[in-house]
Amino acid sequence: MKSARFAGFLALAGALWLVVPLAAQQNPRARMQPRGLGVSPTYEGWYQNSDGTYTLSFGFLNRNTEEIVTIPVGPGNFVEPGEPDQGQPTYFTPRRSYGVFTVTVPADFGRDDWVTWTLEVNGERYSIPGGLLHNYETANLHAPATGRYPPIMVMREGGPETRGPNGEWVGPLNTTVGQLLELNVTAWDQDQREVTLRWYKYRGPGAATFAEQEIPIGEGSVEATTTVSFSEPGDYVLYVRADHSDMRVSAAGIEQCCWTNGYVRVSVSR
Repeated sequence: MKSARFAGFLALAGALWLVVPLAAQQNPRARMQPRGLGVSPTYEGWYQNSDGTYTLSFGFLNRNTEEIVTIPVGPGNFVEPGEPDQGQPTYFTPRRSYGVFTVTVPADFGRDDWVTWTLEVNGERYSIPGGLLHNYETANLHAPATGRYPPIMVMREGGPETRGPNGEWVGPLNTTVGQLLELNVTAWDQDQREVTLRWYKYRGPGAATFAEQEIPIGEGSVEATTTVSFSEPGDYVLYVRADHSDMRVSAAGIEQCCWTNGYVRVSVSR
């Protein structure tokens, strides 16, 4: 499977456009330094939903090892076709992040159709197309080789049980600068594996500080609580990921299973 996926990666690499001086054009993975480089969007793969639609999964590689990059939605951060804002992140932590957002396309989305994510920062512009490439069909919702399924997550009281990258968006919650805002998520694994929730800032103008950014959850269905405070007023999105405690998403890598995403909108006033 890995050799086939690597062939698919080479096919996609031909469609990755890099606007930098000719001498600097090389494999983006080989270009890492503390700061001053761009952020490459990555296409993780696709899977079909029960209603016939398709989910396309995207991540990114911030090629700076120290610099956190913010790229607002607009000319430097957009998805096409359609609205430029399709739920992509605007806050990019260093190095590789897998499967952080998805785009759902209709059942009649064809093999020649594409969804393209473009990022431009630090003088470098990258675009990556996502489509129904044969070698990029993924097992996001079940890994037959390991028998794993993504953890189940409930983002709000009475909300749906979600599983996989195409997570639920909730909110907005309301708070003020410096106030502690409580965040409650319930998560469990159907096979009683231990789960860890990991919280991240996804969008927003200031800092988001979590009391606990990583929360281990034992066997069974457990509501996990943390608090967050914000340094500046504005509109934020927080990203929470549930993965198995014994296998981080970075270990799953290109196999793309198994984790579950969730998103919380927060409106912060002064």
